[in-house]
Amino acid sequence: MLLRVILAMEKPVEQRVRALIGRRDVLLETVDTPEHLWERVARKSCDLVLGSRGFRPEEPDANMIRALRSLPDFPYSVLLLKQESVSDRTRYMAMGIDTTLGLNVSDRQLKLALDAIFKTCRQRAERAFESRHRSADPSLSDFVSQSAPMRKFISMATKVASGDSSLLVLGETGVGKERLARAIHAESRRSKGPFVAVNCGAFSEALLASELFGHEEGAFTGAVRAHRGCFEVAHGGVIFLDEIGEMPMHLQVKLLRVLQEREVTRVGSEQPFRVDVRVMAATNRDPLAEIEAKRLREDLYYRLNVVTLTIPPLRERSQDIPDLVASYLTWLRPRVGRSVKRISPEAIAALMQYAWPGNVRELINVIERAMLLCDGEEIHLSDLPDIIRSPQTNRTAPAEAHTNAEEPRLLEQPYASAREAAIERFERLYLAHHLMHCRGRVGDTAKRIGIESRTLFNKMKQYGLRKEDFRE
Repeated sequence: MLLRVILAMEKPVEQRVRALIGRRDVLLETVDTPEHLWERVARKSCDLVLGSRGFRPEEPDANMIRALRSLPDFPYSVLLLKQESVSDRTRYMAMGIDTTLGLNVSDRQLKLALDAIFKTCRQRAERAFESRHRSADPSLSDFVSQSAPMRKFISMATKVASGDSSLLVLGETGVGKERLARAIHAESRRSKGPFVAVNCGAFSEALLASELFGHEEGAFTGAVRAHRGCFEVAHGGVIFLDEIGEMPMHLQVKLLRVLQEREVTRVGSEQPFRVDVRVMAATNRDPLAEIEAKRLREDLYYRLNVVTLTIPPLRERSQDIPDLVASYLTWLRPRVGRSVKRISPEAIAALMQYAWPGNVRELINVIERAMLLCDGEEIHLSDLPDIIRSPQTNRTAPAEAHTNAEEPRLLEQPYASAREAAIERFERLYLAHHLMHCRGRVGDTAKRIGIESRTLFNKMKQYGLRKEDFRE
């Protein structure tokens, strides 16, 4: 994370401090007078104020310090004294200064003290950010990999984890793209740095620019204070850009420049600053199709696509399901408050036959639901949703469903029932494909395939398709 530091001191002291800092992860700004200092701190965020005796925290400065400490992101404050004494330290700290340092020490001692302060400020800033974006850090060993596709995938992910190249993570909705990115981060050389995730489809165009790059005071209506962007927060770590195809084209141009130059400019500013981040991006769409549709810049795609990791959908690794279910039972037990410990063989068989259009996310929801509804310590087939228990619908899938496993059973049925089952399978596959393309929007899907919204709604109800399952 980049630290923003304000220097409020006489020129000789400032020159000495600047020479001792000399760090690329610290951005320095100078103010001339105490009035300018308090105005700057009140209107723009920063992490640390370094002042000298020329900026004494006395009246009215003491009142100003007390007022500023009520801000949600007030900076850490340090006063540099020519001759530090116990009485001075006590008096200044009572006024609101966090700590004092004596200038009558060697450069080496002063540098060590400043480095310790920078470490404290960075930890404070990261804790504040993580409290708003808290999520447990997984590891690659958490991913169940009994199946051949998953073993191959984890092997590749392990190889690229230690590098610093950009990653593009592909996969259907619910396969765990962000969880994979967090696992790679946890096992990389940047694991001590921050992991910052941004869903590019969750913000309006103006807010996304501010979220990514930050903004200065007055950059737009409502920007009453400066705001630190996610690239700035992610300095020294990883930024994960989920649903990169949702980013507006002109912001894709700005992102491309950040990737090329490793410099960020806040909205409303003309002063760039360097950032050191590893970029991971993800999408549940075909990036080449998005390029063809003019929704994704080709040059940005190739800049992100240094390494591509495609997470296999759950239907292609059904043999992983027993181990996944066992791990979810353990993980969910304290959350749901039920002592469910087992699942019957019949229930596991039904889970392995289902196609999982919502992938691992859907499996977690199904297991949690079953734990809440079952009696005793074991989940039975009757505790699972109808769509999973039904032999006619439990092998259909959203977009690229594989139905070969059902063909022998289908061919053994009488013509009429086989024809009916095939039509139902096709309809559900067809509707799920277009619902996924339209992200669960029923009206848009109906218009796309040329039927009435009410007809589509009835079909969805017939086949157990919920629009929520097709939204990211």
